[in-house]
Amino acid sequence: MMKLTRFFCCLALVAAVNSISFAQDTVKVKPATAAAAIPFVPPLPMSTLRLGIAGMSHDHVNGILSDYQQGKVIIVGIAEADKQLRAKYQERYKLPDSIFFDDLKKMVTTKKPDAVLGYNPVAKHIDVVEICAPLGISVMVEKPLAATLAQAKRMEFLALKYYIKLLTNYETTWYPSYQHVYNVASKDSIGRIRKMVVHDGHQGPKEIGCSPEFLSWLTDPELNGGGALIDFGCYGANLMTWLMEGQKPIAVTAVARHFKLNVYPKVEDDVNILIEYPTATGLVEASWNWPFSIKDLEVFGDKGYMHALDKNNIVTRVNDTSTSASNSTALEAPLDNPVTYLQLVLKNRLLGINDRSSLKYNMIVMQILDAAKRSIAEGKRIVL
Repeated sequence: MMKLTRFFCCLALVAAVNSISFAQDTVKVKPATAAAAIPFVPPLPMSTLRLGIAGMSHDHVNGILSDYQQGKVIIVGIAEADKQLRAKYQERYKLPDSIFFDDLKKMVTTKKPDAVLGYNPVAKHIDVVEICAPLGISVMVEKPLAATLAQAKRMEFLALKYYIKLLTNYETTWYPSYQHVYNVASKDSIGRIRKMVVHDGHQGPKEIGCSPEFLSWLTDPELNGGGALIDFGCYGANLMTWLMEGQKPIAVTAVARHFKLNVYPKVEDDVNILIEYPTATGLVEASWNWPFSIKDLEVFGDKGYMHALDKNNIVTRVNDTSTSASNSTALEAPLDNPVTYLQLVLKNRLLGINDRSSLKYNMIVMQILDAAKRSIAEGKRIVL
């Protein structure tokens, strides 16, 4: 009898709870049923920026389109004139017809994005800025900033005239290991930096399976500005500018080789760049002719040495007494990916001025690349 009494009391309590009406928001709590469907709640985007995409021929576009498909970013418009290229990505990422435009200006004036990301040939980055800057739309392009120093100077002029942010995205900017090396070096923990060595390269863009659309301009001296020099040399120039706190080099000397004439007939596929600073030396080794892919960074100081072996792993040696290998800690949001970084920069205009993505640092990168081209052509050291 006691058990039955408790049972009926429980039933009464459940009924009472299910009939409660909350006067404040007029929500009634109803008993759940097994057949009730659970509504799908899409994930919150990692960025609330309304993005426009300029071009789709750069294979890095797969990253932002994948984020869009997963609900992490908002893309309001894509400007790409190549119908076949559009169809390929539309099918792969289930993109709606409504976001596609043949013309960039029509896209930005119709959709009014907060910022435009450039995934077009490097020599066409200037076209994106020519259209977006007068409309007050900030731009982030894939590395490097431009194909020539002259183009970069025009882009800088437009960005400053119309008060937009003009940023450059490098894959290595989002490497936790590189940030760790910078943090340690900036605290003088390994002494004053005396030498920097950067390796960036792989077997070659054709050998690793880059798309035909990407290869068509990546291996063109006009559309890309060069071969391995531009594609991979820019990484080292960017990292050294960052490590040297935006200091301009005093001289650049470069040597280019052309090992794969049959594969890349128009551009160099292997380059060494020596960058001289008043108190340090940098060596950039960039290649499309290596047996494997590598992106690493070595920094030598008066008291120690750090080697970022890859994205996460670091070797540190100080005063010839201790050697340690460690995994770097993950970057903290929002400074852990290009889109959330871009959103932060647009909210706080003091950011994006002195860092790897900044216009200031990338104008120095373009000066280094231009000097390297001249050094190769003239066979001599170029004083800046």
